[in-house]
Amino acid sequence: MPEFKVVVSNPKDGTSKTIEVKDQQARALLGLKIGDVFDGMIIGLKGVKLKITGGSDRSGFPMIPGIPGAVKKSVILSRGIGMKSKKYTRKRKTVRGNTISEDTALINTVIVE
Repeated sequence: MPEFKVVVSNPKDGTSKTIEVKDQQARALLGLKIGDVFDGMIIGLKGVKLKITGGSDRSGFPMIPGIPGAVKKSVILSRGIGMKSKKYTRKRKTVRGNTISEDTALINTVIVE
């Protein structure tokens, strides 16, 4: 059974809260991608729409929007998600694709409506 932690951020007041999602609620999130908008009623929030902005898997590898699917890949990055390096430095990092799967542990969302 899939189990996620969903972090819901509210840009209006700058707060965030974590909601644990299990079983049927978690199954509704499988297959969604970074950038998709879904109804907050799925995770128990009435009257809001949530946009997926990122996440990470059980090993801590971050999700990147540019990699399709739920795969784990080793890519060369110069900046952005997963990188904290100096200018003009490139490094090979392991990252996760943009689709939510059963290997996903954390999903970052932001309220859009």
